[in-house]
Amino acid sequence: MSLTMSLTSSLNSLTLSTPFLHGTTPLSRFSKPTSSLSLQPPKPFSFLPSIRAMRSMQGRVVCATNDKTVSVEVTRLAPHPKYKRRVRKKKKFQAHDPENQFKVGDFVQLEKSKPISKTKAFIAIPVPPRKKKENKENGEGTVPRELGIPLESQQEQKA
Repeated sequence: MSLTMSLTSSLNSLTLSTPFLHGTTPLSRFSKPTSSLSLQPPKPFSFLPSIRAMRSMQGRVVCATNDKTVSVEVTRLAPHPKYKRRVRKKKKFQAHDPENQFKVGDFVQLEKSKPISKTKAFIAIPVPPRKKKENKENGEGTVPRELGIPLESQQEQKA
């Protein structure tokens, strides 16, 4: 008898950590059915910015006939699905040009924005021109400046 008394007292002393037993949780939480997909996971760090993919692209203006709109062709390199060689892929985007400043052939940067119309969700921003490579002056027919000695072919021309 003492064995059964000790077992029942030990069972009574055990508490379960589940709040659902005996109606301890309020019913207001469970009044609406919810799915596990609709529950948002808690954000681990609120000070980190959210990651947004492809917010800006660069391309070339291919059509500028519309008012305040330019058509920009963006070229990217993507691996071929079968041969794994990098292939150029082109896509055209409509971009907003408020001052009609871009002409065909200009290089622009497309910045993502809120939708302006049905097909426009980018704003065109001018890109500064690239620096051209300087040609070395050590080609044929030029005198190397560091030596200061004329070449034999140039001496014959003077004589």
